[in-house]
Amino acid sequence: MSERRRSVVVEMDDLCSATFDPHTTLARLTEGARAERLRHVRTVPAREGRTAPWPSWCAPTVKAALLGHGIDAPWAHQAEVAELAHAGRHVIVSTGTASGKSLGYLIPVLTELSDGTGAVTGRGATALYLAPTKALGAGQESRLQALAVPDVRVARLDGDTPSEERRWIREHAHYVLTNPDLLHHTLLPGHERWAPFLRALRYVVVDECHIYRGVFGAHVSAVLRRLLRVAARYGATPTVVLASATVAEPEPLARALTGQDVVAVTADASPRREAVVALWQPGELEDGRRRSTLGEVADLLTDLVSSDVQTVAFARSRVGVEQVASRARQAREARSGTAAGIAAYRGGYLPEERRELESALRERTVMGLAATSALELGIDIAGLDAVVMAGWPGTRASFWQQVGRAGRSGSPSLAVLVAADDPLDTYLLTHPELIFEAPVETCVLDPENPYVLGPHLAAAAAELPLTEADECWFGPGLRALAEQLVVGGVLRARPTGWYWARPDRATDHVALRGAGQTVQIVDARSGRVLGTVDEARALTTVHQGAVYVHQGEPYVVTELDLDGSVALVVAGDPGWSTRARSESTFSIREQQTRQSWGAASLATGKVEVTTQVTAFQRVLTDGTVIGTHPLDLPARTLVTQAVWWTLPLEELALAGVAEQDVPGALHAAEHASIGMLPLLATCDRWDIGGVSTALHPDTGLPTVMVYDGYPGGAGFSRRAFAAAVRWLSATRDLVESCRCQAGCPACVQSPKCGNGNEPLDKDGAVAVLGHLLSEREVVVPTG
Repeated sequence: MSERRRSVVVEMDDLCSATFDPHTTLARLTEGARAERLRHVRTVPAREGRTAPWPSWCAPTVKAALLGHGIDAPWAHQAEVAELAHAGRHVIVSTGTASGKSLGYLIPVLTELSDGTGAVTGRGATALYLAPTKALGAGQESRLQALAVPDVRVARLDGDTPSEERRWIREHAHYVLTNPDLLHHTLLPGHERWAPFLRALRYVVVDECHIYRGVFGAHVSAVLRRLLRVAARYGATPTVVLASATVAEPEPLARALTGQDVVAVTADASPRREAVVALWQPGELEDGRRRSTLGEVADLLTDLVSSDVQTVAFARSRVGVEQVASRARQAREARSGTAAGIAAYRGGYLPEERRELESALRERTVMGLAATSALELGIDIAGLDAVVMAGWPGTRASFWQQVGRAGRSGSPSLAVLVAADDPLDTYLLTHPELIFEAPVETCVLDPENPYVLGPHLAAAAAELPLTEADECWFGPGLRALAEQLVVGGVLRARPTGWYWARPDRATDHVALRGAGQTVQIVDARSGRVLGTVDEARALTTVHQGAVYVHQGEPYVVTELDLDGSVALVVAGDPGWSTRARSESTFSIREQQTRQSWGAASLATGKVEVTTQVTAFQRVLTDGTVIGTHPLDLPARTLVTQAVWWTLPLEELALAGVAEQDVPGALHAAEHASIGMLPLLATCDRWDIGGVSTALHPDTGLPTVMVYDGYPGGAGFSRRAFAAAVRWLSATRDLVESCRCQAGCPACVQSPKCGNGNEPLDKDGAVAVLGHLLSEREVVVPTG
């Protein structure tokens, strides 16, 4: 570390240690009756940074700009990324939050762009930067504008960019900051107009690439491959640099996204101050029920703000954010007479609103912020004093990303995870090693998912005629998918390849952030679009009579028009919420892999799941059902990937489960296993579904299935099959250790059960899972 940087850090350490102590703050939070709510504390120790020399090839103008911003030398991992990228190696950097990943690619990118300004055209090199959110692109633009490398023109291109500005960007910009959606809908279909830019394309930066998982990841993978294919048409072979939060196996993730060989850089050489992380169980009410997670988080946020500790509280939904902020304001006003200093942040804010909030945080006029996970990749703040999380954020990657938002300018930090009423949250409280000692999850995506790749092949054919040589970009399934598209009238086969055969735009048929149609939710009185929901969820959330909540305001759905892809709502609070009832069946299309576990079997393969919403219930706040109303909605068929297991009835009897109790035992085991799968795969329970039956016609046996909730699959069930023993063991342990009598949301009840959580047999689930796992030890896997 340089003497200049070392002295700055030492001075800052002295200042920060005098202003914020996470241990003292946590002790204050746990005084009195609250002490028993603290279930575990872990201190993540501080770490010294390791620097490396500036690359010899770094442009003097770039080095001067970075030195001017106080960067005396790159950290060792930044220098390694820069050297690999400069040598033309595709590279992924996967290091912790605030480790300075961006400098690793900025050094070679800005150097190449700066050197290229001397070309006759003034643009001898160009680069593309792709971000999953507009806010992240805006933050990157602000940083680059502040660096002000001479003659390097930076421009942000998104859906809000005016057409005249787009023309200037195409013709003059060196570094274009955009997103996969605009690349898919605009740049690639109009690549002829971008020919000069693409001909000079040297780098493609894919930021926060851990976001690209599941079906969304498969879409982005196809877009990246289309980009590299079109660039090759213009003689360009850009180097791809990917940046990610810490993920397991970053190299396979990058290879799946790009289809190219990629080198991974994972040794984090940045300095880190001490972080104190606490696991917290909400308190109990007088009737023995657990307090709500949001209420507990609002109280902690209020206490921290009252102690002058700048804090962000993460909630899973926009509604949750509004509730936390509202409760914290009320509590703060009751204590001090003012509700000032507490704000909310969520996706969809206007740029000026975001900048105003960033400024208020930096100036510490906002001391408490309730936010969705949009803040993980959103506003540009150096870090706060503390973080409070309303429930497990879904993955360890997101958990550490949120923890990393605390730590103002290198100070120590505090993070508190408040458990939600959820099987995984409950399990993690008693198994903290799964948070602190287990590696982060593998990002799962299937770039050859035919339901995703097929439409992108059509888009690729519209960009340039598709040939068998394009297997190098899209894989060996290209010919079969192209022939299917010919049969469907989408492509036309010619001796020179496959051509787009329709008059409309191919890209209009592909939505990157969803696998199907989206339904707009429209206020019937004002015509304002409140939001969107994919068609599958529309059937359960915006059916006629449903209560829909938007930004804390309730609406009642008056009409769901699936043909027109619109749900009409009117504002008003009827005094109840609604939940849909549905029936599901499944058929096994293809068993791909099977293991024998004694008398039991575990298998994975292709299945067809048919679900029909048949009714909805009106439910009071205390859970009382005051009415059930039939619905006439179409059945939905989903062909996807699944994992399933079977046990003969006689084996269930040996486990102590009577025949009449089998449906409830299997149903409870299904719910719990869905809740625990996010322990292994980067998904949450809304990404997956399940079905159980005491006798399935395809297996002839009692069967439990967990399936990917996306056409063609998303890789989650395959991950479950590969780690089945660990997955099902954790599921059994969770249900067995839960202190409830007959099943609760923390073990076997599901918030999305189409049968209203009936029947459920908690003890039966423990017996079934225990017997299933004992059979695993009998016979070695086959098939």
